[in-house]
Amino acid sequence: MSVVTLFRPTGDNELKLIADANWRAFPPRLPEQPIFYPVMNFDYAEQIAQNWNSQPRWGGVGHVLAFDLPEEVITRWPVQVAGGRTHEELWVPAEELEDFNAMIVGPIRRIATYRDGVRVEELS
Repeated sequence: MSVVTLFRPTGDNELKLIADANWRAFPPRLPEQPIFYPVMNFDYAEQIAQNWNSQPRWGGVGHVLAFDLPEEVITRWPVQVAGGRTHEELWVPAEELEDFNAMIVGPIRRIATYRDGVRVEELS
């Protein structure tokens, strides 16, 4: 099976919920979050985690997560461009997140952490 690696920028609250799910699933969306959107490349995920999630008003910590899915997942849900060409997101409706989670191959991995906009650790 061919897999594709996707990325998810997140803060500490979502990271804790993922850890509580044994690094195998993303938590359900809140009512005001109709779309789950992992991103297609590390650079975009890093930009969000570093410039948004790690700012004091959002908790001061941002993480970049990586996870693998079967390659055909990118034909099931649409890839959307949110700004520049490198800002590609996979849009998964919140009601389909359970199906999406079931397709994850292996564990979700934390690969970078930022505090107040500065990278503090790199993990694999």
